[in-house]
Amino acid sequence: MKKEIIVALIVAIGLVGAGCLVQLGLKRIADKDRFVTVKGLSEREVKADHVTWPMHFSVSGNDLRQLTADCAAYTERVKEFMQSKGFKAEDMQAGSVSFNNNWSQYYSTQRPEYHYTLSSSLVLTTTDVDKVVANQNCLNELLEKGMVVESGWINYQYKAFTDLKPEMIAEATKNARAVAQKFADDAACRLGSIRQANQGQFSMDNDSDQPWIIKVRVVSTFQYYLK
Repeated sequence: MKKEIIVALIVAIGLVGAGCLVQLGLKRIADKDRFVTVKGLSEREVKADHVTWPMHFSVSGNDLRQLTADCAAYTERVKEFMQSKGFKAEDMQAGSVSFNNNWSQYYSTQRPEYHYTLSSSLVLTTTDVDKVVANQNCLNELLEKGMVVESGWINYQYKAFTDLKPEMIAEATKNARAVAQKFADDAACRLGSIRQANQGQFSMDNDSDQPWIIKVRVVSTFQYYLK
């Protein structure tokens, strides 16, 4: 009888232990299913450190050989003008020349005055952002010299972005954890480790009024376990 009681106690203790292990396992499984998804934001306003400025012009005439020489001279005059504004000659690159036969493409009864039009451009690439900002309307001065030069889209860029990236990711991560912690506190639970993380895409947008000012932005997504 005594032996049977001992066996029964051992079995009972085993069942209790097994039950505890099962409960603990179920709790761990349940904990793995409990998580919160949050987003962390980081933003910076930076000044552009690189500019590309294309300038477009064209010349028209009837002698194609003379017109080719005129186009080259026009390019040099624009380059000299930009040098007078303080830009370096080595920062300017002449674009390719496009050709148009005006007499083969007109649809009215009156033939165009000039047979040919050659179009070209001069592209300024510089890190002197302040000088570009100060002279962005200077091409109007060429009208007084009888030269029509149209400004293309001035592309302000921020190329030191890679230096800023780690700092912004760290800030986005910190902000995301603060949001997750607040959620955990409100839910009366503890915040666990990261379940999943997505760095997100960086975006850079030029200010509409001051395009040399660029807003860099990243939104990172994280999932944290809740205990």
